Formats: sequence, C-alpha cells, structure tokens
Amino acid sequence: MEKQRVFTLSQVAQHKSKKDCWLIINGRVLDVTKFLEEHPGGEEVLLESAGKDATKDFNDIGHSQAAKNLLVKYQVGFLQGYVVQEGDSNVGADSSKELKPKEMKAFVIKEDPAPKYKVFIEFFVPMFVAIFFFGYRNLTGAAQFSS
Repeated sequence: MEKQRVFTLSQVAQHKSKKDCWLIINGRVLDVTKFLEEHPGGEEVLLESAGKDATKDFNDIGHSQAAKNLLVKYQVGFLQGYVVQEGDSNVGADSSKELKPKEMKAFVIKEDPAPKYKVFIEFFVPMFVAIFFFGYRNLTGAAQFSS
C-alpha cells in the first residue's frame, strides 16, 4: 500500500459539504463524497458527521463486515497522531477468507408438558373447595356468634 497522507483535524473539518464530504473513522480520513447517495442510511447521516470524528457513531450503529471493508476504499489518509491498532489493520482484508463462527454456549431446559387434567386439578379443585366452604358456612349460620 502506498504511503497515505496525514491530515489534522482542522484540515478534515474544512470538508463538510455535500460536494466535499470527509469524516474520520478509527483514525482513518475518508472522502465519502461519492458514497453519499449510496449510503443505506441516507446522506444526511454522513453529512451530520462530516468534518468530524465519526468513530463512535459508526461503532454504535453496528455495521457489517462489508461496510467496514468500504473504509479502505474511501480512505484518503490518516488523522495526525493516530497509530493503527492491530484490530484496525484487518479492516478491508480479503473478505473471502472463511470466518469461523463464534461458538455460542447455551443449554435448553425442556419442560415436561403438564397434562390438561393437572391444570384443572391445580386451579379449579381449590376454588370449588373454597366455594363449598363459604356456602356451607353461610347456609348453616356458623359465622354467627351468640352471647
């Protein structure tokens, strides 16, 4: 890769119009002017971050690997003082490499389906017992105390 230019934040800040739109993502200075109309989120999203560091916005959205690979395509240089980190160096790498899916650990609890009659017994039998108790109590007058 040829040597990339180094820009200051004030230089990038001068490019914030629809006809000249630059932004910074992970220390990479990107000229996204030609990408404005193609951006799936609309050009307004890019114009809001134009001339600024859009790393937080870019990461918060959760872009696909294809979107991350586009960073290299539109890169015109680096931000002054930025050091490429190991995690950033694989951005734009050949996406044809087979990626190992992350292993997900989980366990499943199989519920033993309760028979229909069990629901009847657990709910309706205590209700019938309570109804009969209060009915018997009211009919016999057991609730009255005489002195």
